[in-house]
Amino acid sequence: MKNTYSVGQVNRYIKNMFTQDYLLQKIYVKGEVSNCKYHTSGHIYFSLKDETGTLNCVMFAGHRRGLAFAMKNGDKVIVGGSVDVYERDGRYQMYAKEITLEGAGTLYERYLALKQELEDMGMFAQEYKQPIPRFIRRLGVVTAPTGAAVQDIRNISYRRNPYLQIILYPALVQGAGAAESIVKGIQMLDKTDVDVIIVGRGGGSIEDLWAFNEEIVARAIFECSTPIISAVGHETDFTIADFVADLRAPTPSAAAELAVDDYRSVIEAVSIYRQRLYRAMSGKTDLYRSRLEHFQTKFAYLSPENRLREQRQRLADLENAVQNGMNRKLQDERHRLSVYLERFAGLSPLKKLNQGYSYVADKYKKTLTSVEQVQNGDTIYISVTDGTIEADVTGTVKEERIYGEERKL
Repeated sequence: MKNTYSVGQVNRYIKNMFTQDYLLQKIYVKGEVSNCKYHTSGHIYFSLKDETGTLNCVMFAGHRRGLAFAMKNGDKVIVGGSVDVYERDGRYQMYAKEITLEGAGTLYERYLALKQELEDMGMFAQEYKQPIPRFIRRLGVVTAPTGAAVQDIRNISYRRNPYLQIILYPALVQGAGAAESIVKGIQMLDKTDVDVIIVGRGGGSIEDLWAFNEEIVARAIFECSTPIISAVGHETDFTIADFVADLRAPTPSAAAELAVDDYRSVIEAVSIYRQRLYRAMSGKTDLYRSRLEHFQTKFAYLSPENRLREQRQRLADLENAVQNGMNRKLQDERHRLSVYLERFAGLSPLKKLNQGYSYVADKYKKTLTSVEQVQNGDTIYISVTDGTIEADVTGTVKEERIYGEERKL
């Protein structure tokens, strides 16, 4: 019976054949670029063609450092990478890791060798990168005195901060002596009181930008104590200076924006912070004023002086209550006394005496109420209004009184 394989098995087998072929794992292919597309993910899809055929290629975003220029259709390039099978679709393609323009291969190899050497020495390490200060007063620029780069830096910097001072070192950025001129500019500005240095130029070919790939420029940037922003070429151009610098800007204009903070935004931010601070302080002041009033009210209620005042008032009220109670009691007693006095007045012997009655007592001062209490010859005392009459009994007449009538016995 014949062996039957799935599509996936066949694709996997072919992929293993490509993987085991050492030649295909590191190969350089030259040709003309066609169907070049920069994807939003950062990947670059293109084809290499010549008079004999076409080869599909892709450069992933992680390998974009291997592209030192803006690739476009029609460019004659040399692509370094590996050829492998995309197992899902069953088609092979080249996975590019480095791309150079044809004819610039020797310079590019020097570039890659120096880049690898300096990277191994740690000159690209992040821990050596100096932070770019947010607010600067003096900006140093190392670039050509004429050209679009210096004008872009001046225009954007002064637009963002009109009070900024720019110190330009007019350096050669291309040709013989350019690297030495750039190094001298960096060293001179490093000795001045500048806050940040921008080192750069406009775009060009790898030959035009080669001064920024020299080792002496890289070492000057690495040894500079002032933070340096590199701004060499266009967004897709990468030089050794970009990797050594404290910060890379894709263009000179972008370098000016990174180095110079927008003065107007700072003023607006300060105004916003001032308003926030005022509102916060007002809110805090109102809060603490309310708390103070609360504590004042509470203190006034709980203060010893207030308590003493309340006790004094209470004592005064009690004193008034006692005084009023005593006055009412005295008034009641006076009223009772007057009633008793009236009653006693009706029973008083003196009043009876004043009405013509008299009081008779024997010699022992005992009241005589009956004739049987005396005998003839006894001495009696008769009390009248103005005195006492002493008399002797010579006789008695006994009478019987019934219902106001008198009858002699």
